[in-house]
Amino acid sequence: MTQTFRSSAAPAADFAAARSAMVESQLRPNKVTDQRILGIMGELPRELFVPSHLVGVAYLDDDIPLLGSRTLMQPMILARLLQAADIKPGEKLLDLAPATGYSTLVAAALTDKVFAVEPDAVLHKELEANVARYAPGRVTVRAGAPVEGFLAHAPFDVTFINGCVELVPQILFDQLAEGGRLVAVVRKYGPAHAAHTGEARLYRKTNGALDTQPLFDANIAPAPGFAAPCRFAL
Repeated sequence: MTQTFRSSAAPAADFAAARSAMVESQLRPNKVTDQRILGIMGELPRELFVPSHLVGVAYLDDDIPLLGSRTLMQPMILARLLQAADIKPGEKLLDLAPATGYSTLVAAALTDKVFAVEPDAVLHKELEANVARYAPGRVTVRAGAPVEGFLAHAPFDVTFINGCVELVPQILFDQLAEGGRLVAVVRKYGPAHAAHTGEARLYRKTNGALDTQPLFDANIAPAPGFAAPCRFAL
């Protein structure tokens, strides 16, 4: 069945109010201080990046279901990860598994050199349409496996992974430039190797070596192709 990713006829003022509330109640209280990120997330119509029957919950403080196990990442976690990456104008950014492209368009407001890799054919089509609508000429889109990165355009100053991962493959670190940063939520384990939650991490390449900085705990849906999910098993 074809899924539609377009807004309903709800008044634009309602969505504008929802965007403002998201910024003021979800982002600012949770240590998001980058005015660029606050500005773009306060303007970009998130309701156009979810299925039409879910536009009413597009600004919920949670992952929003898309297709299958894919989701649109919780706004606060997205904002904090992008803030930690410290994206500068002119830097090359690799956005992996962006689904319908909300993260891609936020990133494209921070730098004009964005490269996105999406494996799902339906989501890839929506990603291309949203890029053409909001950031023509600023984003290069590729259909493929996110775990492989985008070697043809490496090295990257920033790599962003949409979703929780079991581990970050070495090939993605290899595609980082010197001084490059990678942000991701990595699965953590409790006692007896039991699945626990995820930890947002910042990796930085310095003199060819990687430094890892834990950022905050985060429980989000898995990124496609990066192995097991990070939700609690019931």
